[in-house]
Amino acid sequence: MNIDQSAQSEEAEKQEYIEVYGARVHNLDNVDIKIPRDKLVVLTGLSGSGKSSLAFDTIYAEGQRRYLETFNTYARQFIGNMERPDVDEIKGLSPVISIEQKSTNKNPRSTVGTITEVYDFLRLLFARASIAYSYESGEMMVKYTDQQIIDLIFEEFEGRKIAVLAPMVKGRKGHYRELFEKIQRLGYIGVRVDGEMDEVHPGMQVDRYKIHDIEVVVDKLKVEEKYDQRLKKSLETTFKLSKNSLYILDVASGEIKFFSKQLMCPKTGLAYDEPEPNTFSFNSPYGACPKCNGLGTIAEIDIDKIFPMKSRSIKNGGIAPIGEYKNSWIFNQLEAIGKKFDFDLNTPIVEMSEGALDTILYGSNETVQVYKETLGVTSNYSISFEGIVNFINGQSQNSSSESIKRWAAGFMNRVDCPSCKGARLKNQSLWFKVNEKNIAELAQMDINQLDLWLDTVNNKEDDRRAKISEEILREVKVRLKFLLDVGLGYLSLNRSARSLSGGEAQRIRLATQIGSQLQGVLYILDEPSIGLHQRDNQKLIKSLQDLRDIGNSVLVVEHDEDMIRSADEVIDMGPGAGVHGGQIVAQGSPKEMRECKTLTCEYLSGAKKIEIPKERRKGNGDRIVLKGAKGNNLQNVTLRLPLGQLVCVTGVSGSGKSTLINETLYPLLSQNLYNSLRKPLEYDSIKGISNIDKVIDIDQSPIGRTPRSNPATYTKVFDEIRKLFVMVPEAKIRGYKPGRFSFNVKGGRCETCKGAGVKLVEMNFLPDVMVECEECQGKRYNRETLEIRFKGKSINDILNMTIEQGAEFFESIPNIQRKLKTLNDVGMGYVTLGQQSTTLSGGEAQRVKLAGELAKKSTGKTLYILDEPTTGLHFEDVRVLLEVINKLVNKGNTVLIIEHNMEVIKVADHIIDLGPEGGRGGGRILVEGRPEEIIKNTESYTAQFLKNILKD
Repeated sequence: MNIDQSAQSEEAEKQEYIEVYGARVHNLDNVDIKIPRDKLVVLTGLSGSGKSSLAFDTIYAEGQRRYLETFNTYARQFIGNMERPDVDEIKGLSPVISIEQKSTNKNPRSTVGTITEVYDFLRLLFARASIAYSYESGEMMVKYTDQQIIDLIFEEFEGRKIAVLAPMVKGRKGHYRELFEKIQRLGYIGVRVDGEMDEVHPGMQVDRYKIHDIEVVVDKLKVEEKYDQRLKKSLETTFKLSKNSLYILDVASGEIKFFSKQLMCPKTGLAYDEPEPNTFSFNSPYGACPKCNGLGTIAEIDIDKIFPMKSRSIKNGGIAPIGEYKNSWIFNQLEAIGKKFDFDLNTPIVEMSEGALDTILYGSNETVQVYKETLGVTSNYSISFEGIVNFINGQSQNSSSESIKRWAAGFMNRVDCPSCKGARLKNQSLWFKVNEKNIAELAQMDINQLDLWLDTVNNKEDDRRAKISEEILREVKVRLKFLLDVGLGYLSLNRSARSLSGGEAQRIRLATQIGSQLQGVLYILDEPSIGLHQRDNQKLIKSLQDLRDIGNSVLVVEHDEDMIRSADEVIDMGPGAGVHGGQIVAQGSPKEMRECKTLTCEYLSGAKKIEIPKERRKGNGDRIVLKGAKGNNLQNVTLRLPLGQLVCVTGVSGSGKSTLINETLYPLLSQNLYNSLRKPLEYDSIKGISNIDKVIDIDQSPIGRTPRSNPATYTKVFDEIRKLFVMVPEAKIRGYKPGRFSFNVKGGRCETCKGAGVKLVEMNFLPDVMVECEECQGKRYNRETLEIRFKGKSINDILNMTIEQGAEFFESIPNIQRKLKTLNDVGMGYVTLGQQSTTLSGGEAQRVKLAGELAKKSTGKTLYILDEPTTGLHFEDVRVLLEVINKLVNKGNTVLIIEHNMEVIKVADHIIDLGPEGGRGGGRILVEGRPEEIIKNTESYTAQFLKNILKD
């Protein structure tokens, strides 16, 4: 850090506030604000009111920019720079750390253990304080010094003649001619091959196809005191030859003993290298299972995907990878195989013999005669057939084309590695144990169990190991405590990082930051309470308060009522969303916030609230019954899902909600209704699928991966708008088609910026700058296209309208107005039609999808599945969302919501509560029924919180 930066940091420490002047990023309306330092400050307000624009795009972005400025010019040209946010001035800014939801690592090798560094400490523990066992005999491994080996030889063989043997080959195939030549050159004349003594002679070799054990006879002597020095010299020579291990053979009895300076099995002579931390790393070749390369799973061909419909013949597409009949070489080969096994291309797969199917799948080395007629000339070929399975495997492993690899993956399933059984490590690494547990068994425990297990470690280990492990265990315990404090006790260390929800990933990073004990930092968090049950909320709040108490400023973007009430200061943004927001409408302590008149304040004071329905819907009497669900932590669960109702699945984090609904029920229904390839987790049976005709999973994944995707293109409303512009008389005269009004294809778009409206200008020693296209002035289209106007508006003007303005503008066009009104009804009115989909939050993306479904004509027999749809939603947005959901249910559909938000749970017609705990302590349905019935249950945590809500 340079002198100016140090001075700025010291000045920031002295200030009581972070002062922001003239913030204009996105929809911020020239905001001036003073945020108290060293306090827990909650930033709240309607979705789209500008909270993230202020916290992340202004304050965090400026903190990052200042940090990058501390690097010299040479370094900056490689790491790049950040553009200064649109703000006049920010004073009192400390170093900033942002903990967002979008930070989940997609690497399959990244796990909870590696992210939190707990697994790294466990690797160190096993490298320094574990006990090694032989994987051949189960015996504890032993290790000797030179003097101990000599003492043991005198103790066991004194007065007897022995042969000192150096093991060269153990349990391997080969003829070993070169080895015998090398032994002879070194001057040794005796060897022991497969237990038999022999003399080395020129040209000596063994059967190359059999497994052999070969030892060199280094010396033969009688074990007496006068030969002490000779024995020592022989041992030194043997250790050099055989990498620190030797065998002692009693010449008279044939008895053999194994000795090693390494870890060695006293029964079989098996030796291990000294353990190092990378011996237990599945990301290192020294520790990873060689079969699966440390992933724990392998891709295996699914025969049901090769033959999806066995009633079909080969000609009609019975073999999925090759499709329907074409005049191609592979079908000529299959015809030839058919002649051998007595079938033709019209024979249904189900009627073919086992031998025929085996040859089709796995190939044959026997040659088959292939007859091929080309231009009237018949050719005869003798070839062997590779087999469909071998071909797909070859393409998956060796092809350089990503599209071909994806094609091959479509016929495969990920299954546990048969070698390591999913443990990720090589066999040797799994036989090092602490307290009778190997490291893979610890990684499979949930954090609650692991924390209890660590308390038992010192009780059983010897003093030396206890001293070594004491410091390591302390570090592990500290990190586990922070994970437990943020409500993640149900996770296991081997849980893949890419399977974590945004909220879980964020809380892991929070726990890591608390563990780092940094001071004088500004932490900015984005809704850390997502996915957290009310029971664990207080733990999270306590963690944030701890972060504040050690001398940090904590700024949280949050809608959770408990979090708002626990803050030192609350900043409310509004008054509306989008162009109607971007202002600070209230600021003060939670107590002061009860007195003001903003939407947030009215909900906090109870002046406004989401009403509990006077009558719960009884449904249509039908149900779907899923029996024997056993995936992950589910304990043989039977799910009874009533149809025609709003159903909430509740329970503490990790209790099995997502496993039951997203990983068992949805894939199962999708398989039956749409022939989906995704496999559900283990279950016994399902009934009642005929009671629904559609199942739709509305999740929070992005609606598009590129900036060119937007709400208008996703909901297909832009197709209707482009058709409308084609109907304009001027467009007809010019012969324009809908493609003319697309910014994704050549024709009507501006070719200078390729329809993006902006261009990237690269600057060597300054940040890259996005500048408005000088050709189209940011309008995306060329002049001719923009001359076409509907009601005085060009196609670019339409894209710049908010959804709310668009719904009003297209009031007289039913096809367009219906879709835009639906988007407006789900609270998306503040978003522009052309807003890049990559800038939408998970909650916004989910509502765009919901609107897309609402705009379709309903059959009244659809099951909608939503996973925490209230993510990122203000109290008022939740009320609007519930109105939309109730419209769906009132049409006879079923809406199934996984939810922690009590405002949604209290209005449900039916609740299914899982628990009582997370991880292994959960996986049971505790209670199901109407909310009024749920609150009578004494075991359910949801019932306890719901009881207070229903009383109010």
